[in-house]
Amino acid sequence: MISFTVRMKFKPEDRAEIQEALRGVTEASRKEPGCVSYIPHTVESEPDIVVIYEQYRDAAALDAHRASAHFKKYVVGGLYQRMLERSAENLNAVA
Repeated sequence: MISFTVRMKFKPEDRAEIQEALRGVTEASRKEPGCVSYIPHTVESEPDIVVIYEQYRDAAALDAHRASAHFKKYVVGGLYQRMLERSAENLNAVA
């Protein structure tokens, strides 16, 4: 199992466009056979920061996600074009 979070910061004026891209990529990603979980959040005290919790069955499933048309459309062509900052953290299950 591969689990990680991605944290991105955006400009307030891009909020509507970011929400639209998140809806599109979330809906499509959750239909991928290897996607276990795909949950975007905004930070309560900073609504222009998005944290996405992602979990995939294995490396092949993650590779398939990153190669998908919806990833290229909504993430590469949308979120990545608008983000000001980005960081990711790989997670290890403890229980």
